[in-house]
Amino acid sequence: MKSKQIYILLIMILFLAACSPTVQPTLILPTASGEEEGSSLPEMTPYPTRPAYEPGELVEYNSQTGDTLDVLAVRFNTSVEEIREANTFIPQDATTMPPGMPIQIPIYYRALWGTPFQMLPDAVFINGPDAAQFDSQAFLSQHLGWLSNYRAWAFEGTRSAAEILNYIAMQYSISPKILMALLEYQGGAFSDLFLSPSDETNVLGLESNYWTGVYLQLSYAANILNDGYYRWREGDLLEFDLKDGSLIRPDPWQNAATVSLQYFFSQTLDADAFHFAIGPDGFSRVYQNLFGDPWVVEPHIPGSLTQPEMQLPYEMDTVWAYTGGPHTGWGSMAPWSAIDFAPPSTVTGCLVSSEWSTAVSDGVIARDGEGFLVLDLDGDGDDRTGWAVFYLHIAEQDRIPVGTVVKAGEPIGHPSCEGGRSTGTHIHVARKYNGEWMTADGVIPFVLSGWRPVRGEEPYQGWLVKDDMEIIANSNPDNRSMIPCETVIEP
Repeated sequence: MKSKQIYILLIMILFLAACSPTVQPTLILPTASGEEEGSSLPEMTPYPTRPAYEPGELVEYNSQTGDTLDVLAVRFNTSVEEIREANTFIPQDATTMPPGMPIQIPIYYRALWGTPFQMLPDAVFINGPDAAQFDSQAFLSQHLGWLSNYRAWAFEGTRSAAEILNYIAMQYSISPKILMALLEYQGGAFSDLFLSPSDETNVLGLESNYWTGVYLQLSYAANILNDGYYRWREGDLLEFDLKDGSLIRPDPWQNAATVSLQYFFSQTLDADAFHFAIGPDGFSRVYQNLFGDPWVVEPHIPGSLTQPEMQLPYEMDTVWAYTGGPHTGWGSMAPWSAIDFAPPSTVTGCLVSSEWSTAVSDGVIARDGEGFLVLDLDGDGDDRTGWAVFYLHIAEQDRIPVGTVVKAGEPIGHPSCEGGRSTGTHIHVARKYNGEWMTADGVIPFVLSGWRPVRGEEPYQGWLVKDDMEIIANSNPDNRSMIPCETVIEP
């Protein structure tokens, strides 16, 4: 059937080319990943392998974007102290490692470490500087396949494919190119002319009675992808199971984007299809066929990254409550990049507060939407580059418009329950750098007016710590969750 569709399409292209001098859209012909139903997978290119290592043996490693010593120690089953002993030149106050820096790491073998093949670099996974140069609508208009003309109901309106892709890319901060490549690999977005209703239901292979259709499947996929990416980044995802129960332990040399994709395919494909998808002939080849060589992109996280000075996100002469410790920035899974604050109130529930939320730093309002706005600290108006702070549950009433330049401490909008899910009036704030969500209590903590978050055992739990003071996160504020008012911004 697919061959017949392609044949008809080629005839159409030849006919159109004869009567129009303009460049016509192109059809991406199926690759090895797009086999006819019922056929076997082609023979795989063999994975590279690693030698056996003696316990504590020093191995060569070139640091990758976003690497930290704590996480490298977890991945290689060693300790920060041993890494420092082998690399005395690393400063004691180092945060992120410079990409490409050669170091030696004592390795302690764990059985069943997986393939060292890296599918894609982190910089093309994130909705960051690389994605800022990409036009989803222009790309779709240049290609044939069902995705190019796809429209469906999403976020309270009938949306085009480009609108759906860009919305999910922005909210979850995953590149639209990754989302497109997944739709091609799993659903023939550019190699099939038509998408049947039955195929559309679970187009990405995420079997669900709720997350159905392209928009919800992409949203669910983005949630899973972020969960895999940031849990590997934080040293929290060292193994997972395939559908047949077999264990996968990612190679300690792996990068976050590759592990994220491995994690996604572990939940959508059987074992044989999984091993093909994560190899050089699988998803990475489909991505390269669509978008070219991804490895020419520069790393998006520099070495020794630090947060610029930021202050609490409300007027300094008021007392607010710390109502949510580190939890998800967007979605329902990792990363734990956000924290919550609630304004003073004599009533409970959801009301638009008369109190103001304020800018944590100088910047410009880059974008807004239902219940949210984004403060861009580098002033270029694009939150995919540089530092940006995401505010959620900001009421539409009195909210300052996109493009407004603000100073730290200036009002930007009122706390509410608008946007996302909320049981009471508050604001939710999270940071990104070059499109990457920054964990609230990670190696670069989300310090606000000197207050540093510390996570609890579960999302939303934890503390704010400053000097000898400690504030407990509590969704039902009491005296222990109240933050003392301040008149002076401390570093």
